Amino acid sequence: MAATTTLRVIESHARVYRRTWRGSLISTFLNPVLYLAAMGAGLGSLVDGGSGPTPIPGVPYLAYLAPGLLAAAAMQTGTADASYPVMAGLKWTKTYHAALATPVGVTNLVAGHLAWVLVRVLMTILAFAAAMVLFDAATIPRALAACIPAALVGMAFAGAVTAFTSSLESEFGLSSLFRFGIIPMFLFSGTFFPITQLPGWIVPVAYATPLWHGVELTRAAALGIEPQWAVSTHVGYLLLWVVVGSAVALYNFRRRLEK
Repeated sequence: MAATTTLRVIESHARVYRRTWRGSLISTFLNPVLYLAAMGAGLGSLVDGGSGPTPIPGVPYLAYLAPGLLAAAAMQTGTADASYPVMAGLKWTKTYHAALATPVGVTNLVAGHLAWVLVRVLMTILAFAAAMVLFDAATIPRALAACIPAALVGMAFAGAVTAFTSSLESEFGLSSLFRFGIIPMFLFSGTFFPITQLPGWIVPVAYATPLWHGVELTRAAALGIEPQWAVSTHVGYLLLWVVVGSAVALYNFRRRLEK
């Protein structure tokens, strides 16, 4: 019964998306092509043709960059779908309050929401993986393998950002999250260059970000190399974010909705 009710929540999200999917065409399908064309093929030709060493000797910059962008795309999708849509359901449209008038419970709401975010993350990363193959940045098997840790990255951010959003009374905290959290993380978590090139004081901060762990795993899967730390360490850290974020999100939803 609980599983069926959760599926109904997922279905409601899908029905809404059926009417709004055109608005996500650019972010889901066009952004991968633009990113890889501009940053990978364009900037990459300058990096590969320069006098300095490439980030990984013998690996073209496009192949180095693409897995990092894959992880970053998962982060951005997980964050986007766990921020303003959650605020809308709790404060603006109050669809979560309406759902509780049905057999749907708070646990079903949170589980269905996170499951739908996973669906959206999978849409994004599979489109990005296709672009990676199109640009010859990875083979089909390696691009698909890189999607597994990328999905874990998306859910790590989905759980944490859902917990954060559900604790807010105002949407202004979300703009601060993107401005001071997501964008710096995108730039300084090893997506574009090894974090060892950062100033020494910020390297431990980069290690603490879930995106860096995801970039290490996606890059290892796409290039067939070993990540900087053990795979189990990277995976365990990301799973910790998923579990703790989801638990806090459930607590916050109960606090706000079960009154």
